[in-house]
Amino acid sequence: MVGGDPGARGVVATASYEARRFGIGSAMPAARALRLCPHAVFLRPRFDVYRAVSKQVMDLLRLFTRMLQPLSLDEAFLDVSSVPFDSGELLGRQIKCRIREATALTASLGLAPNVLVAKVASDIQKPDGLTLVPAGQEQNFLAPLPVRKLWGIGPQAEGRLRSSGIMTCGQLAQAEAASVVARFGQAGLEWQRLARGQDDRKVTSVWERRTLSRERTFAKDVAEREELHRIVAEIAEHVGEDLKEHRPARTVTLKLRYANFRTVTRGHSPGHVITAESLLLLSRWLLEKNWNGKPVRLLGIGVSNFLEGPEGQPALF
Repeated sequence: MVGGDPGARGVVATASYEARRFGIGSAMPAARALRLCPHAVFLRPRFDVYRAVSKQVMDLLRLFTRMLQPLSLDEAFLDVSSVPFDSGELLGRQIKCRIREATALTASLGLAPNVLVAKVASDIQKPDGLTLVPAGQEQNFLAPLPVRKLWGIGPQAEGRLRSSGIMTCGQLAQAEAASVVARFGQAGLEWQRLARGQDDRKVTSVWERRTLSRERTFAKDVAEREELHRIVAEIAEHVGEDLKEHRPARTVTLKLRYANFRTVTRGHSPGHVITAESLLLLSRWLLEKNWNGKPVRLLGIGVSNFLEGPEGQPALF
């Protein structure tokens, strides 16, 4: 497992497939994960390495198509609609082979007529799969899968659907539209459309992160002003380094989680662009303005509302 120290309020960032069999998942407290799997091995995150390898893989994928839309460090959509579907398996195997040769990593791919079905297909045979869904077979492919596989259906929505006897995508796709609207409103119609494999979203090659943020959970609650200011300076420095490689932002956000787990998030847009240099001053100001003097369990800083166009080009350092 990769994550924080089980004895210091860390959380699981990700878990191997072997660890997941014990019920361990992302964002789970590391201490709980250790109770579920006492012989688990914890590794510290190496985000600089992850970012470097991610860039390596994304650059490799761009050799196959210019229409690439990264979703995260380890996920991306590719538009390969110019390739005949009967050549899709060969293309998929070529991509997987190039990734393995370059990084020694496995990759799972889904090839389908739209991004929703391709995403679901890529999850079917992890960690080293290749799943193809021909045009016209989208609904049949989704039918036996649980509704939680669809975008927009989380645990709460899944529970509501289950209480109505709808467990699979097939059951949702076949339900009467009037009944779906009566029970779940317009959101239900969107879920039903997705359950039928209908998705008109396109791959967009220009992708922009909406936020840059860092946060830290403390092994011991912090209640000293000087210590909090020191931590703010450290986190702001890291976010500032990220910001140097990004467009200038308009909004800075401070996140505080107290010992009783009450979380306060406050943002400020100063009326001028936020640079790496001004971020620290704004973060300290937000801390002074919003900290209630009680012990803090977690502190985070983020920037958002990025500039667009020529004036938003990253500054040179």
